[in-house]
Amino acid sequence: MLLTVLGLAIMNSADALKEFEEAGALQKGHFILSSGLHSDTYLNKSIVSMYPDRTERLCRALAAKAAAQIGDAVDYVISPAMGAIIYGYETARHLNAPFMFLERVDGEFHLRRGFAVEPGARVLVVEDIVSTGLSAREAIAAVKKAGGDVAALACLVDRSAGRADVGAPIIALAELEVAAWPPDALPAHLKGTPAVKPGSRGISQ
Repeated sequence: MLLTVLGLAIMNSADALKEFEEAGALQKGHFILSSGLHSDTYLNKSIVSMYPDRTERLCRALAAKAAAQIGDAVDYVISPAMGAIIYGYETARHLNAPFMFLERVDGEFHLRRGFAVEPGARVLVVEDIVSTGLSAREAIAAVKKAGGDVAALACLVDRSAGRADVGAPIIALAELEVAAWPPDALPAHLKGTPAVKPGSRGISQ
């Protein structure tokens, strides 16, 4: 069901996950996650971003949910590179806010390319998928170090089912609890099946 806030559509969790399913981005198999854990379910957000119409719907809804929960307008939307840049930009467009992104330098997030925030500026950090919350915590810490006041972290899907602690309120368009296991404790249905590692990073999301 779609609701509207400030003229923007809000999706429920099932609607958002349906966008992933219909794009072929909610995948089943044997996956090695960026954390090193194994899972039988993988959310490939890059496949979703292939489709501008789906991306626009998801980010319009995420912007609406953020506006409904944090109230006042934000001064900036900031996302960590690379995977969240498209979603952060599109969310910022619907919030009518300037967009910037963080990049890793020597393993730590920083604002580069002339990006800067004024001291006390209100910032919405936008991620794609939150799992352990590590990347989100690092992004939020970098924004605070740069002088920003982080109002919340918004994401398309929270895979931690609300358990991740990122140091700010989490606004998730959808929640999906995905089981994951260490390689030496695989469930029967994954033992002996080939594993693929779809992620591009060596750290947890």
